[in-house]
Amino acid sequence: MTLVRFAPSPTGLLHVGNARTAVVNWLFARKQGGRFFLRIDDTDTERSRPEYEEAIIADLDWLGLRHDLFARQAERAAAHEKAAEKLKASGRLYPAYETADELDRRRKRQIALHKPPVYDRAALALSADDRARLEAEGRRPHWRFKLSQTKVKWRDLIRGAVEIDTAHLSDPVLIREDGRFLYTLPSVADDIDFAVTHIIRGEDHVTNTAAQIEIFEALGTTVPAFAHFPLLIGAGGEALSKRLGSLSLREIREGGIEPLALASYLAKTGTSDPVALRPSLDVLAQEFDFARIGRAPAHFDPAELAGLNARLLHGLDYEAVAARLDALGIDGGAAFWEAVKPNLARFSDVADLWTLVAGPVVPVIENAAEAARAASLLPPEPWDESTWGAWTKSVGAATGAKGRALFHPLRLALTGREHGPELKKLLPLIGRARASARLRGETA
Repeated sequence: MTLVRFAPSPTGLLHVGNARTAVVNWLFARKQGGRFFLRIDDTDTERSRPEYEEAIIADLDWLGLRHDLFARQAERAAAHEKAAEKLKASGRLYPAYETADELDRRRKRQIALHKPPVYDRAALALSADDRARLEAEGRRPHWRFKLSQTKVKWRDLIRGAVEIDTAHLSDPVLIREDGRFLYTLPSVADDIDFAVTHIIRGEDHVTNTAAQIEIFEALGTTVPAFAHFPLLIGAGGEALSKRLGSLSLREIREGGIEPLALASYLAKTGTSDPVALRPSLDVLAQEFDFARIGRAPAHFDPAELAGLNARLLHGLDYEAVAARLDALGIDGGAAFWEAVKPNLARFSDVADLWTLVAGPVVPVIENAAEAARAASLLPPEPWDESTWGAWTKSVGAATGAKGRALFHPLRLALTGREHGPELKKLLPLIGRARASARLRGETA
């Protein structure tokens, strides 16, 4: 069975770049009838925070991306140690004793000589006596994975044929001097133990993939399929940073964006499909296809997302929002929702528009005599959507006003605003008492 994993580190808030990775993985898994594995990669113990883990889970739940499996890397140290011991026994994981300063000087010297700053594998020449002497001096080794120095090839599900020559790469450090694991080995070990079948992520991991494939092979297991998509960048071409909270899901959520609008945007941006609102995550999953993902960076445009969000709200039936309206204390029912939804950019706008009905509204009176005349012509209740047309016709006949000269002063008096929902729908909700008071210049 297909199993994909989304593996965020809890070192900051989830931003839209991470969320796109989650969306792509989730949609692919659902289309394949597979499972979505949420793995918290908390090996960076210095910067990992439980509140960030909680925020990640909350954000994914808000988006509708429910996980089928869950794990924290920090709780799987024994499995990571077992993998490390296997690599050590095979000679693929070796100790190196250079300090950070020594490595930095070597890199600078290589650059000065116009050579690639690749680790020279000096540690492989150390004898047992050399290592004992260095450790007696107080040095502790970091552990590097010995790359094959051959070309690693794979068929990427998005990029096609990829080839990386590991002879041009430094042997990656997998374990720090203090014994803590860096990201790579725990990631591979967990992918193996949970039987991850597809690794879908941003193209900034392409080079890392060559080393990871060799680690998979060194541990004697089947290598998963890989898919690397272009990164999501800001509207101006800038990188997105989770640690700065740039376009974080929390910020987007608090800004009133609907989860389906964001999921639709992230699923379609950067693809050959038009960016368009889809009715559900299930529909997005059925439409998902790696072949539709382009090779150019995808731009995240907040204005485009806002447009999708507005279109989503404009199409929602009352039943879909009734509970949310009740939670805001808005009791206008379906009539109010149908009246105001074409004017919404964010759902939170309903609270402001409710004041047009329930008040208080400070009316703007352009001509007190004409407004009072209009008030006197208000018909008796009950009112419906036909009331506005019949009433304005009688006001026009009495005052001689027509067109904008008729309708605009009435809108200003009834709502205090230049623009807003259709008054034929709003007037029955305002009611005769409030309408009469406002036309007479009273706050109501």
